[in-house]
Amino acid sequence: MRPRVLTRSWWPALAASLALGLGAVGLTAAAPAAPAAAAATTSAAADPEIPFERYKLDNGLEVILSHDPSVPLVAIDVWYHVGSGHEVPGKSGFAHLFEHMLFQGSKHVGTDKHFDFLKSAGASEVNGTTNTDRTNYYEVVPSHQLELALWLESDRMAHLLPLLTQASLDNQIDTVRNERAQRYDGVAYGATRFAISHALYPVGHPYRDLTIGRHEDLEAASLADVVGFYKTWYVPANATLAIVGDFDPTTIRATVAKWFGTMPTSVKPTTVTVPPPAAKATRVELTDEFAKLRRLDFVALSPAMMAAGDAELDMLADVLTREGTGRLYRILVHERQLAQSVVAYQWGKQFSGEFTISVTLSGGAGLAAVEPNRARRGRQAARRGAQRARARPRVVAIEGQLDPQPRGLMARAEQLRPTTATWAIPAASARPRPLPQRDRREHPRRRRDHLPRSGPPRGRGHLAQGGL
Repeated sequence: MRPRVLTRSWWPALAASLALGLGAVGLTAAAPAAPAAAAATTSAAADPEIPFERYKLDNGLEVILSHDPSVPLVAIDVWYHVGSGHEVPGKSGFAHLFEHMLFQGSKHVGTDKHFDFLKSAGASEVNGTTNTDRTNYYEVVPSHQLELALWLESDRMAHLLPLLTQASLDNQIDTVRNERAQRYDGVAYGATRFAISHALYPVGHPYRDLTIGRHEDLEAASLADVVGFYKTWYVPANATLAIVGDFDPTTIRATVAKWFGTMPTSVKPTTVTVPPPAAKATRVELTDEFAKLRRLDFVALSPAMMAAGDAELDMLADVLTREGTGRLYRILVHERQLAQSVVAYQWGKQFSGEFTISVTLSGGAGLAAVEPNRARRGRQAARRGAQRARARPRVVAIEGQLDPQPRGLMARAEQLRPTTATWAIPAASARPRPLPQRDRREHPRRRRDHLPRSGPPRGRGHLAQGGL
């Protein structure tokens, strides 16, 4: 098969040129005119809001409550503020491994009984996920089973160690290594994910190794390592409990205190802020025996989540690759028929972010036809797009997809996190922030670096990385 490539030479110029066509939504630094400011105020007043309250227990546990009696269900979502970005060299994969360990059992629940309790209670969603910045565990249960879910979560927060054995650890190490083999090592474009992170981040940077971890680090994990990880990170002061749905607002605080309030006072671990690495142009070519089509990935360092530019790049991703109408999508898929798919997304993380444009080529398309080496093409697309559709309709379209009501209780519980807990923004209500495209389409079990990829032929693919 022909080679597949991963490159980055041209797209920052494209992004910059498209930004010029989006000044109306804040991608330029110019101050808005008065009429525009008035329009923005009117828009903000009409934005959907999620009523909630937030408080802390004496032991440091943060609690978020959002009452919605419209259906007799309640979502319980526990975030531990630790992900693969908090791991140290030689311990990659620990955050994700620990996600698996918490389903093995706890002192009062018993071994491998967590799912059994929830299944018998009629739970509709049960899972856990890990990314670079956090690990979460969640369930959606009938309202009258709220205390069952709180008991299960509190027991593994406070009483995991009695059932944490070498046998259970070995079992989950094998499970995670098999997961890596199935989802990364043996699938099309799996190697691309590792190549991108290694091109972007130097040795020693916490984002260099993916959440899944390295085989050698997982094999070397000891019981003492795992116990230390639990005692450091899985403490009330480093956790956030969100309860969203049909609960009794007059008794919910007492119920939370019943199951979590007796845990001892804890200290939140200190997180060392890691600056983003210096951006540099890099081109990598990969040979992928599993890929049937070539794929180009253009990746650049970008702002951290909630930092200036993060939301604007979400908008840019939508403008570029919204299915059917996105500027690059329309040109490459419909007009020139050079690509089967074009996807862009902004992935803002705690320390820094990544902006990606991924193009899966059609069978007969050549790289030279798809990979622009002049910014002129980007500027032309920006001018045409700016003339036909101003930015505001794009914003309205995105917000229409993010109405918190139809997205479900669990989605609302997750939506409250980045707007309140992690970044500590005090408020009585939170406006939903647009989730990047990858989050809207990925299965709950897939972590953020478990992105579904469709792509290149047996050959090589282009990967590009740089910085914004």
